[in-house]
Amino acid sequence: MLSIVLPAKNEAAALADVLPALRKSHPEAEIIVVDDGSTDETAEICRQNGVKTLRQPYSMGNGAAIKRGARAATGDTLVFLDADGQHDPALIHRLLKRFDEGYDMVVGARDWSGQAGVSRGLANALYNWLASRMTGVEVKDLTSGFRAVKADKFREFLYLLPNGFSYPTTCTMAFFRSAYAVAYEPIPVAKRVGKSHIRPLRDGIRFLLIIFKIATLYSPLKLFAPTAALFFVLGIGHYAYTFAVRHQFTNMSVLLLSAAVIVFLIGLISEQITGLMYRRDE
Repeated sequence: MLSIVLPAKNEAAALADVLPALRKSHPEAEIIVVDDGSTDETAEICRQNGVKTLRQPYSMGNGAAIKRGARAATGDTLVFLDADGQHDPALIHRLLKRFDEGYDMVVGARDWSGQAGVSRGLANALYNWLASRMTGVEVKDLTSGFRAVKADKFREFLYLLPNGFSYPTTCTMAFFRSAYAVAYEPIPVAKRVGKSHIRPLRDGIRFLLIIFKIATLYSPLKLFAPTAALFFVLGIGHYAYTFAVRHQFTNMSVLLLSAAVIVFLIGLISEQITGLMYRRDE
């Protein structure tokens, strides 16, 4: 059975078109809209279209809505898509076709034309590059919210998913870390209906933190080891300079070399913690 989950916050205008299109393209599917504390007619639009609606009493975030929808879904295959009209429901069959080839998750990958502005496009390109370096696999769209996934495998990582907008990042890296098969299907993306809930300044800082989260979530040593090496080289270089000029081993050299050791040990501990996070009892 197929369950389609849409997180929605004040998306009544878009849902008026998206929900009938979903019903037409997948009449047999279970459609769940998680109303994340909307103050518009989102709940009424859902009622008119006869879809299952889960209402949050207040806005908890996009990731929180995804988690609630995943828990309530009864299908063994989950499809997530945004409720803002960017994703054409008719494209779900393309994800499912790739999904049936034996993948555990298929992500709808946007090209440059599907990015919401140059700054968002550059940021997503940076995330994709970093994730590709960390995993050794080409990551074509790390932050896409349009994806099909096996329900049981997705629920394994619900405790890892944040309540905010970065759930796709965490989900994708968790699947790679657990050696689940992930594929990317190119899709066109339409301009969203209404105003985006992302705030450039606040979310820009938050997305910057995602870069570090990606590294620590997947393989911390790949982040901490180069950082420790940098401190070590700086410490040795500073010592060589001060010894040549003043014949001294200064406090700064001690600080830099100590930082190299500490950062490397933190990386080792983080690597062990990450391994425990992904360990599953069969």
